[in-house]
Amino acid sequence: MKETKVLLEEFAAKKHQERLKEIYVDAAVLDYQNERYQEAIRKYEELFGPGEAALYSAAGRSEVGGNHTDHQHGEVLAASINLDAIAVVGKSKEPVIKLLSDGYPMITVDLSQLEKRDAEEGTSAGLIRGMAYGLKKNGHEIGGFQAYVTSDVLNGAGMSSSAAFEVLVGTILSGLYNGMSISPVEIAQVAQYAENVYFGKPCGLMDQMACSVGGLIHIDFADPEHPIVEKVDVDFSAYGHSLCITDTKGSHADLTDDYALIPQEMKKVAGFFGKEFLREVDAEEFYKNVSGLRKECGDRPVLRALHFFEEDKRVEQEAAALKAGDFQGFLNTLQESGDSSFKYLQNIYTNKDVQNQSVSMGLAISDTILPGHGASRVHGGGFAGTIQAFVADDFVEEYRQALDNLYGEGSCHVLKVRPYGGIKVLD
Repeated sequence: MKETKVLLEEFAAKKHQERLKEIYVDAAVLDYQNERYQEAIRKYEELFGPGEAALYSAAGRSEVGGNHTDHQHGEVLAASINLDAIAVVGKSKEPVIKLLSDGYPMITVDLSQLEKRDAEEGTSAGLIRGMAYGLKKNGHEIGGFQAYVTSDVLNGAGMSSSAAFEVLVGTILSGLYNGMSISPVEIAQVAQYAENVYFGKPCGLMDQMACSVGGLIHIDFADPEHPIVEKVDVDFSAYGHSLCITDTKGSHADLTDDYALIPQEMKKVAGFFGKEFLREVDAEEFYKNVSGLRKECGDRPVLRALHFFEEDKRVEQEAAALKAGDFQGFLNTLQESGDSSFKYLQNIYTNKDVQNQSVSMGLAISDTILPGHGASRVHGGGFAGTIQAFVADDFVEEYRQALDNLYGEGSCHVLKVRPYGGIKVLD
């Protein structure tokens, strides 16, 4: 830890530019990040006074491959991005966590009372209490701290702002009380537990794992209790490409049924074979029985199951291409993934309102201008929300302008894949 006065002086002198470049990858954002950290330290001083403090960060994430496969125990590719939640943290002698997130009231959590509280469901206090309970249950030390948190992870854009917050709290407790010895995988698993049990939201493990581990990761959920997590070492900047996430401005209202029907219909196909999840079904048996499946389940469940089996293969193909240095092969497979989501998974627009197809429009414009410059696909759950594209750096500005012209200024966010998940910013 360092005195906040010293931290402010060091950032003002741009002493940590190289470290910021390591974390955020993009030289164009270094001045912004430098000012952001200084402002966060000043806010911390206003709240808690000057004193010793440490800096922590947890990344947002982007789903790269494996659209709607995790809930069927499939495989996914996910990456941490250079939008994150950061915290200025001071250690407390009292067993109490006091945390203020920018724009929200102060949260106080008494660590002597870690049992779940129904009144805290859906709240950040519930997430903090759940993280503390989960880490303590796993045999780790926990203790009090005071923190100011600010995040530029976009809410509602499929970048997992809640998972970044959970991972941030877990990383702080790992740093302050466990010498940063708690593995990123364990922090992610505890974060999923906190969100499922204390926050009251069922979710898979992909979001937390990508935010915590960092870089590009390949996750196999064949055994959800013990997922296989492989870090795929790849430097996207070396291939001269940026990740563009575009908000298509569609409304998520009244889409709950659309989202719920995807796993329901996939499980209906699995049930035909006496299984609960598609991962348990042999792909050859599926294709042999397509005719019977159509009669028993209907066409759309069969098409969605077909997407699952082929998407699992594509995840492995994407990972293999990147390991082999075949970036164009990766882009080609990513485009195939997007096409499959559109044609077979059918999560690009709701058939309850076919005149509003905001995601379709973004993909159509991308298909028109991106050939030779990158690849695009739906991002996340679909039906509304965001699309994703990997775009050549020398074409990024043209792509951004085209998407901003379609949806409005600031809709297209140009990002980088960062190599770190949950970290202590300065040693």
